Amino acid sequence: MIKGFKEFIMRGNVIDLAVAVVIGAAFTAIINAIVEGLINPLIGFLFQLGDLSSLNIVVPTLFGGTSTFAIGSILVASINFVAVAAIVYFVFVFPMNRWKERQAARAGVAEPEEAKLPTEQELLMQIRDLLQQQEKPRA
Repeated sequence: MIKGFKEFIMRGNVIDLAVAVVIGAAFTAIINAIVEGLINPLIGFLFQLGDLSSLNIVVPTLFGGTSTFAIGSILVASINFVAVAAIVYFVFVFPMNRWKERQAARAGVAEPEEAKLPTEQELLMQIRDLLQQQEKPRA
């Protein structure tokens, strides 16, 4: 049992995943700091809010009280998500894809061509042939 666990841990995928999680957490902290320290104040300045997270909508309830919708918090979380996703894509995914394409081109490995789909006329001819085979009397 210990031997199997050791083999599982020593696989490259597990270590790569662990590194990705750690790096992702670090980048998320950086992006959150940028959004909270730079982007939110800029948006708050443009809309004269002071801070985007303070944007709330207060609605009266049915029984005389009020209910507060924290729209600013939702916007801050959405901006954080888009910022993290964009940075991960443009810093990691896009360059890695370009690097893989260049490596494949250097190795002379062409990308596989997509199988040519039959035309509408070819499909109709195949259907006709199948129907003709079904109509023939069986001996």
